[in-house]
Amino acid sequence: MRSYIRTIRDLVGSRRIFVPGVRALTPNRSGEILLQHCTDTSLWGLPSGAVEPDESALEALKREVMEETSVTVMRVEPMGLYSGPTQEFVYPNGDKVQCFAIAFIVREWEGCPQADGIESSEVRFFQLGQLPRDLVRIHNQTLDDYARYKGTFLVS
Repeated sequence: MRSYIRTIRDLVGSRRIFVPGVRALTPNRSGEILLQHCTDTSLWGLPSGAVEPDESALEALKREVMEETSVTVMRVEPMGLYSGPTQEFVYPNGDKVQCFAIAFIVREWEGCPQADGIESSEVRFFQLGQLPRDLVRIHNQTLDDYARYKGTFLVS
């Protein structure tokens, strides 16, 4: 199935588009967060992606996490909404996006995290105080907010 974003790209080229998306904060029992090394940017980031037509945000989250990390999402808690100019991102090929993303904490999951070899070349758990330097810029605030999260939905 051809993705909605690819269809839009055929129409508008690399110009900035608004992308409704999801981000997964998936901690292990030690409190470390699962990150993936993205093949398109060569950066580390949260499992994330666009919501497709006829798909809910939760369905998109489950699909993206499974595709990118082989993890099955069982239970989530919505943590925050990220939007505005701080969420602009330019891919190495020049495609520009401005994300409107809901971040979810994955409270329960099953499986053994592993990279799919297509969207991610590696997946690994990191301590919040020892995140990689080569991190997707628009995920920094999400990770900072997670470190300080007190159970109240955040909007930025």
